[in-house]
Order: sequence, then structure tokens, then C-alpha cells
Amino acid sequence: YHLLSPKQNVRIRLKVQADEETLVPSLTAVYPGADWYERETYDLYGVLFSGHPDLRRILTDYGFEGHPLRKDFPLTGFVEVRYDDEAKRVIYEPVELKQEFRNFDFLSPWEGTDYVLPGDEKVKAN
Repeated sequence: YHLLSPKQNVRIRLKVQADEETLVPSLTAVYPGADWYERETYDLYGVLFSGHPDLRRILTDYGFEGHPLRKDFPLTGFVEVRYDDEAKRVIYEPVELKQEFRNFDFLSPWEGTDYVLPGDEKVKAN
């Protein structure tokens, strides 16, 4: 949190470290403006706040599974959502990848290469 109290002329930075089961106390009773920020934190990261008056999703759909800004959430997501013009409704389908996952073994950027990249011919010649 980055909190400001104009009455007290104080700025407060509050850092909280929590795992999936730990409930973080809500600050909405003291700072009502923290309501939407706590909802956003719950929606995107999955942090649970105890004592929050209305802890529900704010940016994603109500049926959305997971929390999209967590590191364990896949980049492609779990469900593809699209509007079908013929059926006149929203369609939810599992994500289908056209290509299986490949683990690329990239060279270290700090080690030299055995090949010359285009435009580097003069550098290798010296």
C-alpha cells in the first residue's frame, strides 16, 4: 500500500508478504479508498483480505479461473472466449495450442558464437 493522510501529513508505505492461505487484514475501515485496490489485488493476484466488505472480482469475468498476474498462470490462459455471430452468444472453449511446447536451448548472451551474424562480418575480420 501507498497511503496518504492529509490530516496527519503522513505518507505510509505498507508491504505485506503472504502465501495463498494467509488472510491480509483489510484497510477499508480506515481508508475507504482502498476498497477497489484490494479487490484488484484479489482479482489479479489472489490475495485474500479479511474484513473486506465486498471482495469479488473487479477486472475479470465472474467465471474466470485463476489469477492472471501470478507467475503460475499460463500466458495463454485456460479458456478462449469469443463471440459467435451465428449463435449470437459468447462461446467458452479450452485453449488449443497449434504447436506443442518446445524448450529452446539458447546460447548465453555473454559467450561468443561460432557463426557470424549478418552485419558483423567486419567485426569478426578484425
